[in-house]
Amino acid sequence: MQHILLAALAISVQQGIVHAQTTVPLKSVDLGYATYQTDVGLDVGVTSFLGIRYAAAPIGDLRFRAPRPPPNIPGIQNASVQPDECFQGRNGINSTSPFRKRTANVPNEDCLFVNVHVPTKSTPDSNLPVFVWIHGGGFAGGSNGAGNPAQTFVHNSNGSVISVQMQYRLGFLAGQTVANDGVLNAGLLDQNMALQWVQKYISFFGGDPTKVTIHGESAGAGSVLQHIVAHGGNTQPPLFRAAMMSSPFLPFQYAFDDPISEEIYSMITSLTNCTDRTLACLRSVDAETLNAATNTVDLSNFFGVFTFVPVVDGTFIVERPTVTLKKKQTNSDVVLAITNSHEGDIFTDPMTLMNNNTTLAEYVAELFPRMNDSSIQQAVVLYSNIGLSTVSEQAAEVMGDSIFVCPAFYVLDAFGNSAWKGQFAIPPALHGGDLAYLFADASNGFPPVNNSDFVRAFQEAFFGPVIFLDPNVHLSPVVTPEWPSYEDGQQTMLFNVTDAGATNITIVGPDQALLKRCTFWNSLGEVNAQ
Repeated sequence: MQHILLAALAISVQQGIVHAQTTVPLKSVDLGYATYQTDVGLDVGVTSFLGIRYAAAPIGDLRFRAPRPPPNIPGIQNASVQPDECFQGRNGINSTSPFRKRTANVPNEDCLFVNVHVPTKSTPDSNLPVFVWIHGGGFAGGSNGAGNPAQTFVHNSNGSVISVQMQYRLGFLAGQTVANDGVLNAGLLDQNMALQWVQKYISFFGGDPTKVTIHGESAGAGSVLQHIVAHGGNTQPPLFRAAMMSSPFLPFQYAFDDPISEEIYSMITSLTNCTDRTLACLRSVDAETLNAATNTVDLSNFFGVFTFVPVVDGTFIVERPTVTLKKKQTNSDVVLAITNSHEGDIFTDPMTLMNNNTTLAEYVAELFPRMNDSSIQQAVVLYSNIGLSTVSEQAAEVMGDSIFVCPAFYVLDAFGNSAWKGQFAIPPALHGGDLAYLFADASNGFPPVNNSDFVRAFQEAFFGPVIFLDPNVHLSPVVTPEWPSYEDGQQTMLFNVTDAGATNITIVGPDQALLKRCTFWNSLGEVNAQ
């Protein structure tokens, strides 16, 4: 009955929005430090402000430092062009790990911009919930551009939300030298500043800063995880009320001065010939040379592994994320986590594994450079008995579980009855395969299985938490059954279709074998730096 009443309220709220939005469409916004103007509509019924500066350019002496507030910018700024993307990195491609057994647009360093997408009829007093999207890419790639059409959130919600997407510095450099005269986790701090920008300025666009939800996929979801535990789970003042994660990426998160962090720093200084006053030298190196060096280090890593990722800095990320989560200390009221059925497949190299006659034990040893032989053998036993016959299949499951799937469960366990778990299973259900359904609409394109009932139900799963803090409350009728909280039997909403393409969205019970594997990986959190 409660959900029926809330659904009725949703309809009345939307009707109220329609009646209120009868004034001149929002095309220009004076933020105090700058005025932005646009005539762009990237989707039907949406006005998009592109390339709004939320922080000063992190160039020159500001390279490797905390983000600074944006400067005053005279004149009217054009907000109708996608901003330049940050310099892009890569994941590793080698068959061995260098750390084994050791203690879109033009790339531009000036890339700290947000895009804001509003309903065409939005006014500053609309007070709409805010859907903040953080792009993925292994903390090494991605941008506000292609592949992240966040304007569809506005269109597909029938103008019930405002959406914001952010760019942030990619390739996080760590080490004691950076800590002494710079900042650690620069990209996370950029994201944090973008969220502070939302709190301060989103009302100018008709958004309600008290109703902010953050969402991302892959490293974007991993970023959400980092913000959930930031400051020990007690960021003040709060920056969001709800968090959603699609394939949350939790890589090895070493201490900032760990020997591996220091070795990565040394590799960069060596490749750039910065042997004296190394950080000052790195600030003077041109951006293309620095980016080339980071790419060289990226590519030297083990296949599928990203190198320049978050670290435990002792201030923003005060401890390993799993430690904070076990304390059930979080910066969000609710959480929704979605994983895909085959998360690890694209991050393994079947041909190399086969050609090298790699054993599962050898793969695990390379992926986890600090696991001892006993733990490696435990992993082999676990993954040799799950019905997968080849090493490449088993390796993909190891990668998918440890880095993407199990982290979702670590977060869910911290939220109790304010958490919901989903699984995207439309074959082949690879990492990132869900995005075609999340962003689908007539302007952006339709997914491989163009089932309108499924698409609507899948998208509504995300709009519910953004608007009502509950995925069971919908803007329009959907075929999804009542979604139990994760605490209620550790159940999952399975999003799939039949062989004939018909909608098949069902509730499935806990996968005890998977939960056992996640318990194993969680027990190795200190060893594997998660």
